[in-house]
Amino acid sequence: MEMKDFSLEGKVAWVTGASYGIGFAIASAFAKAGAKIVFNDIKQELVDKGIAAYKEAGIEAKGYVCDVTNEDAVNETAADIVKTMGSIDILVNNAGIIKRIPMLEMKASEFRQVIDVDLNAPFIVSKACIPYMIEKGHGKIINICSMMSELGRETVSAYAAAKGGLKMLTRNIASEYGQYNIQCNGIGPGYIETPQTAPLRTPGHPFNEFILAKTPANRWGKPEDLQGPAVFLASDASNFVNGHVLYVDGGILAYIGKQPQ
Repeated sequence: MEMKDFSLEGKVAWVTGASYGIGFAIASAFAKAGAKIVFNDIKQELVDKGIAAYKEAGIEAKGYVCDVTNEDAVNETAADIVKTMGSIDILVNNAGIIKRIPMLEMKASEFRQVIDVDLNAPFIVSKACIPYMIEKGHGKIINICSMMSELGRETVSAYAAAKGGLKMLTRNIASEYGQYNIQCNGIGPGYIETPQTAPLRTPGHPFNEFILAKTPANRWGKPEDLQGPAVFLASDASNFVNGHVLYVDGGILAYIGKQPQ
């Protein structure tokens, strides 16, 4: 193996929902590794915000307004990416939502919305990209899973159901399309420092203390912690890794927790 195996030079990477946060961090790492970046978001204002952020980081990125739950829109976007960029070599299914509502208080429509964005959309976007990958003879799909692909927790029944399903979709894509030199793997982030988690990370906040106590690394993860694993799974260095979920969680899933004093 050589370091060039980790290069993404000349590859086209589509990262969904990558205007900010985890998706932006992953796309930025891909760009530094040589990839051409394409991203989408659901509103023009978010796409504009993303383009500005990439430009500030010195990255040229092409942005699309595309609802990943809309199959026709996704197919049109995929076709345009291939037409204008030449290919889709790497797909990261990053777009997602969460609704923290106790199960008995959650409406079925709210449950369906989370499933639609977090599980149906990765199916739709992968389905749109796989034919192009088959035609080219290679492809990398990375699904952003979660520790909730393995664990349950109060108020996240829909999210956990979707992410558990996404883990199995990852394995099934690997099973069905590995013969075409397509690798489909997942990344399962732990608790990451993002704008959405900022209110929970206040020193002394019960949830902050809970996470620190459950994490052997004794800290929250940073979006940058996901960059190395993402580049690995997008590169030729992982050509025989398929159907795997790489948990980047500071050790939470390996740890039973501290013994009560």
